[in-house]
Amino acid sequence: MYIDFPNISPIAFALGPINIHWYALAYLFGILSAWWLTKRNIAKYNLGITGPQLDDLVFYTTLGIILGGRLGYVLFYSNGYFWYHPLEIFAVWNGGMSFHGGIIGVICGLYAFAHKYKFPFLKITDIVALYVPIGIFLGRLANFVNGELWGRITNVPWAVKFPSGGYVPRHPSQIYEAVFEGLIMLIVLNLLWRKASVRSHTGTISAIFLILYACSRMCLEFFREPDQQIGFIWDNVTLGQLLSLPFLLLGLYILHRTWNNKVN
Repeated sequence: MYIDFPNISPIAFALGPINIHWYALAYLFGILSAWWLTKRNIAKYNLGITGPQLDDLVFYTTLGIILGGRLGYVLFYSNGYFWYHPLEIFAVWNGGMSFHGGIIGVICGLYAFAHKYKFPFLKITDIVALYVPIGIFLGRLANFVNGELWGRITNVPWAVKFPSGGYVPRHPSQIYEAVFEGLIMLIVLNLLWRKASVRSHTGTISAIFLILYACSRMCLEFFREPDQQIGFIWDNVTLGQLLSLPFLLLGLYILHRTWNNKVN
């Protein structure tokens, strides 16, 4: 009663000698859709960001995703491998991105953007946080297509037998994460954004994004197989849970400051 992993190629299509992977398309469509939706959002709520500034915002965000995601993987998940193979740090086509590192990179990029154009930092993070879940949703679906980052062994009827996971029934944890960290977060954040009281408390969306992501990731890690090169940090605690804890605390701090001291 288990599900065999569908025979889906990780390569979406080829352009001559260049193979275009689903994972790359997930990044591309995530960024483009967020760009388009942000442009509409800025116009609808008169957020005071011009077209050229929005283009720059997308550039800073994309740079933060790529640099932060790669460096996060190198520092958090490589288990010292890149100390002995430093040139492979740049071989991003071989895979290896960290979402926690990507968020740190995006925060740094948005801080530089806000400083450049003299915008309130949390105002910018609120705008960007609204559509980050699109990228998470598409990225997790790409993880499933690639047959990677699968879950722990289980006997639930919807368990999937991943070839790279030993062809034993496992939780399709990539789908769980796509739903809870991506789709549900996208709906919740955008419903909250419609409320004038939320928009007037700058930083609320950023805080709730951090809190929801951290809580979802920490819970779903109980269904996800720890990275083989890392394993458990101690007992049943994974690195993903440990890295999510600072985001949870930061989100709670921002939410407290925003609603009690009216941070703008």
